[in-house]
Amino acid sequence: MKTEVICRGLPASWINAWLAAVGATVLSPKLRLRWTAESMPRAALSAEEADPIEILSAVWPARAALDALPIAERWGDSPSVARKVAVDSFAGRVRAARSHPFSWTLSSTMTDLHVDASGEVAHAPFDPAGPGTIKWLHHRLVKVHGKIRPSTERLLESLQGTAPRVKDNGLGFDQTRLASQADGTGKWVEPVVEVLAFFGLAMLPFRGTGTDERLRKAARSSAIQRGWRRTGNGQGELYFSWPAWRHPLDFAGIDSLLDLWTPDRKNWPSVGVHAAWRSVSYRPKATADTTRGFGAERL
Repeated sequence: MKTEVICRGLPASWINAWLAAVGATVLSPKLRLRWTAESMPRAALSAEEADPIEILSAVWPARAALDALPIAERWGDSPSVARKVAVDSFAGRVRAARSHPFSWTLSSTMTDLHVDASGEVAHAPFDPAGPGTIKWLHHRLVKVHGKIRPSTERLLESLQGTAPRVKDNGLGFDQTRLASQADGTGKWVEPVVEVLAFFGLAMLPFRGTGTDERLRKAARSSAIQRGWRRTGNGQGELYFSWPAWRHPLDFAGIDSLLDLWTPDRKNWPSVGVHAAWRSVSYRPKATADTTRGFGAERL
């Protein structure tokens, strides 16, 4: 008998919540995900003859597991990987991690198929830069992971939207972490959502066609992450689009759906999509403003 939990704290319009719900299916192949059909769809996690939250609690990653991810700064005998990553260092890490089950932590965040003017690999939109102590993505993941004392009860509170937020930058792209100019400067995130959202990136590989800014200055990057497009017939601003679907899907099913659906609504009924959104990027307040964040508008 199937057991389902409606996650009221994971609305489909919140990009980090969408990634988090998908990330749950990445962590456990037993979990299925659908989105409710109400005016604001919410994530619904289900499993056969087991409680989905108990399953998620059982597979919640320990700190040692995060330290062992191929994206960690130091991993085996391969060169260090932090924020600025040389092509040779990245290529060596990828070769060493090729058969690792979490090799996607590299291929969904960086690519050497676009190289910048400094000879460094390109970073995906969901791997934004951060100033000072914010450092790089893996460092942020470990830091926000440390804010949680995992238990079935704690995970349920987060998925239902009743757990308190913590003062942290999270992964660095959730626009809801940002206060208004009238508020304090602190950033607040939901740590369980942030950790799960990282694992949702497994669905979003980052690729390119081999552009190199060292050969031609101001070359437009050809690197693109799955789900991202450019406005204006491919010449304008980047945006990410994501769907909500009716039928319970596991990781493989979601992967297939992301290949099939189109944001222009042409095939939504045939693939079970009933709502979708696209990202709206945070607008920096000054040239020195390094803040990044993605809001949403409904398609």
